[in-house]
Formats: sequence, structure tokens, C-alpha cells
Amino acid sequence: MNEPKAIHLPLIEASTEALAPFGQIIGSASGAKPVAVDFYKGAVAMSYPVKFECEHPVEVSLANLGRRPGEVRYMERHFQHTQAFIPLGGKPFVAVMAPPNDEDLPDLSAVKAFLFDGSAGFQLNLGTWHEFPFALEPDTEMIVLLSSQTGYDLKAKDAVTEEAFGPDLDKKDIAARTGTLFQFDLKESTNG
Repeated sequence: MNEPKAIHLPLIEASTEALAPFGQIIGSASGAKPVAVDFYKGAVAMSYPVKFECEHPVEVSLANLGRRPGEVRYMERHFQHTQAFIPLGGKPFVAVMAPPNDEDLPDLSAVKAFLFDGSAGFQLNLGTWHEFPFALEPDTEMIVLLSSQTGYDLKAKDAVTEEAFGPDLDKKDIAARTGTLFQFDLKESTNG
């Protein structure tokens, strides 16, 4: 098998506008208007930056991300829920995404790497292709909101290709299928 062709992804600062084709920002940067909660004399304001959708029970999981190379070999998408990632502790991270499509693989020309400063998270649109976020610092913690179906679909992965498919999940080895490996420089985002 030939080595996959590496495509370098520049890091794009995550913003409401930049993320629009892929999902929404979860945080004060979302632009969602706060609404005062009557019981607390204005001391508590709530906003609703996203509308989470899920056809199955929702799991609230805690992910502890270690550092790994800035390479994307696999990408996945979800058909039955709008997965969300919410950082804890303000640590920066990178999320790689491609917009939803009706094809068997993501549009390789539309893959983007977003740099989040740790002050906000994101929710994916239904069908957005993505890889699990990449930590820029050790022990980066995130809350992940996902469908219980995703776990079942991941457990049914192919033993050889490590791809997985089920009612909610479509996980593909992009490098093996297209000969393309996406890379980004983690040092770009850490000022040194």
C-alpha cells in the first residue's frame, strides 16, 4: 500500500461565522441572547445557543484528551444526533470537520481545522464529518453529549479496517479510501 498524500490544514480560529457550515458555537461567543431567569432577581441569565437533537437516550460523558499527533486518518458523521463537545478548564483544542453531504465520503476540499481557545465548545450539525478533538495541552477535559446508539455502533467496528457503521454512525478510514491524510501543526497554535 502506498503512503497517503499529506494535506496540510491551516488552523482557523473558531467563530460563529467560520463554524456555520459545520455546526454552532456553545459559549458566550455564540451570539445567543441571554434571558433573565425570574427567580433570581436577574442574577442568572440563560441563553440557548444550540438545539440538541437525538433519537436515542443522551449520554453525558467526560473525555480526558491526551496529546496526539495532528493527523486525521478517520472521519465520522452521525445521522441521529447533533453531537456536542464542551471543554472544561479553558484549555485550547483543535477540531477537524467537513460539512454534511449525501456522499459516501466527506468532500476533501472542504475539510477544515478549527482552533478553539477553550472558552467555548461546539455542536455539530447532523451529518457533519469530524474527528474527535485534539488536545493542545495534556489532560484536556471535555464534556461530550452523544447518543447512546453511537457506542453500539462503535463496538461493531470492522476488525480489519476499524471502520464502523450503524444507524447513527458512519466512520471511515479516509486515508485508506482516498489516499489522503490530513495534517495540521499543533505548534502553530501554542505560540512556539
